[in-house]
Amino acid sequence: MGTALVVIAGLIVLIVIWIIASYNRLVSLKNRIDNAWAQIDVQLKRRYDLIPNLVETVKGYASHEKEVFEKVAAARSAMMQAEGVESQAQAQNQITQALKSLFAVAEAYPELKANENFMELQQELSNTENKIATSREIYNDIVASFNTMIQSFPSSLISSSFGFRPREYFPMEDTARETPKVSF
Repeated sequence: MGTALVVIAGLIVLIVIWIIASYNRLVSLKNRIDNAWAQIDVQLKRRYDLIPNLVETVKGYASHEKEVFEKVAAARSAMMQAEGVESQAQAQNQITQALKSLFAVAEAYPELKANENFMELQQELSNTENKIATSREIYNDIVASFNTMIQSFPSSLISSSFGFRPREYFPMEDTARETPKVSF
């Protein structure tokens, strides 16, 4: 009888330790997701701050391209108003498309492409885009780990008991999946 109680007590202790470890792992992943999102947010803010300078530089050379500037301004505004992963992703896709249009206009002005300010801004924006892509990848990896853990048995018992819910991925824009067309 005494041995059975020791075994039962041991099992209970192991279960309690497993519950605590699972809960702590979920909290750790949740905090890593929040941190990864904050890193994305920093890069998005940097991108947001670079855009007006880039637009003003291009405006000096291509003032008649009003529609492109309006698209960039509207996309920038949408980006600042977006909240949550899904709306942020949509706003980022909109700004990416607007910037592609802006760079297409810049291609038509050789003297603009040679302008030092434009080249520096373009390089800064390119670096920022790379940082956003890296941050997005890290965020999505952590979200995948978190979502897998809360949906896998037996940790799903802990996650549902403590109210952990799946997180959204930061999706890639549909146009980024298309193969770029190169012609000579």
